[in-house]
Amino acid sequence: MEFKDKVVWITGASSGIGEGLVYAFAEMGCKLVISARREHELLRVKEQTKLSDENILVLPIDLEHYTLATSWVNMVVAKFGQIDILINNGGVSQKGLAMETDLSVEKKIMDINYFGNVALSKAVIPIMQNQKSGKIVITTSILGKFGLPLHSTYAASKHALYGFYDSLRMELKTDNIKILIVSPGFINTQASVNALKEDGKRLEKNSPAQINGMKTNVFAQKLISAIKSDKKHVYIGNKELLSVPFKLLFPNLFYKIMVKLNKGK
Repeated sequence: MEFKDKVVWITGASSGIGEGLVYAFAEMGCKLVISARREHELLRVKEQTKLSDENILVLPIDLEHYTLATSWVNMVVAKFGQIDILINNGGVSQKGLAMETDLSVEKKIMDINYFGNVALSKAVIPIMQNQKSGKIVITTSILGKFGLPLHSTYAASKHALYGFYDSLRMELKTDNIKILIVSPGFINTQASVNALKEDGKRLEKNSPAQINGMKTNVFAQKLISAIKSDKKHVYIGNKELLSVPFKLLFPNLFYKIMVKLNKGK
């Protein structure tokens, strides 16, 4: 797949994985749409790309307000006339016991991670259907394959993305719209810092796993390789990815180990 002059829309582009992807696609001559809640951070990222205003659109969005998705899409089409790749990467993490997490916080996580993600894809798909081509890339997590203590709703939202997009992929086959589900392991981002606690406040504390995780520029190159090779699903990370087959093969032992590792956290 040639990327030059393709219109690539990246959500969660103000930091972390999204920011790393912005720089990688900019280097390949893409036209970019960069979205997140914090406009000042998006402007910082735009400045780093060195792209002209003609080739980049800063579009602040809040996925929690997903009913606005169609208007966001209309702004992109008004600027570039097409959308070739949507990288649906925006989301929020969690750190809190399930029984102590307020339902309003659970709803917020689901609204951002699941409903916001799905609503944006469904708003973009008609554009891709008219083009008779397109690719949607979804950032989920290895926690879409199993749960962990303190991450119940986050894991639920990522599990839900697997079910939706596995089904959607088959429905869109005749439209030449392709779906790639990406499952990161531990990536060096601020996701833990921004995680929501039981009361909805930010955790404001990073985890050793994130700090020691894969660099975002390395992640970006691996993801681009997966897009080029037309994969349907890819895991990207380090040795933590072994937890997925380990859970499948040794479920009882897996849960004993995970409970022990997370005790007291």
